[in-house]
Amino acid sequence: MRLTSKGRYAVRAMLDLTTHSNGNPVRLQEISTRQNISLHYLEQLFRKLRNGQAVKSVRGPGGGYVLARNMDQITIKDVLECVGENINPARDIVGSEAESANSLEFHLSKNYFMNLGIIMKEYLATTSLGDLVRKSKETEAEAGIGANAESHSNSGILTSAIRNPIGEINQ
Repeated sequence: MRLTSKGRYAVRAMLDLTTHSNGNPVRLQEISTRQNISLHYLEQLFRKLRNGQAVKSVRGPGGGYVLARNMDQITIKDVLECVGENINPARDIVGSEAESANSLEFHLSKNYFMNLGIIMKEYLATTSLGDLVRKSKETEAEAGIGANAESHSNSGILTSAIRNPIGEINQ
């Protein structure tokens, strides 16, 4: 999996839309300004998000975009798939590599990355926009913006801001 700026920007824009919508359409210009993302780039992303039925467009004065479903029904996996992100780390292990590397090690590593892809998809599918919005409000209430991330980075411990650690992973 290689998460590009396209996927990161799409998630940021969808979170911005979710937090600033209040049931009303949000203009892309507003998202562009708040998130410092090119308006032209946002237009391309939202075209894909609209085709993927994650957002709906509202035309006319006061128009913009709204979520097509409840924030708890749109997962991060949905957003990434709408914009065409590759969330399967084993997807590229095909073709000539598979034909020329027909060894035990090749099959073990391929199976490992296929399993990793399954875990990643499940994780992305269990985190909704609503989860992230609620977590951001909790974090703001507890310590203010950025303080939580700073305390984690200073301690040298990397933890998820959304999910609890899943424990040891045996290989």
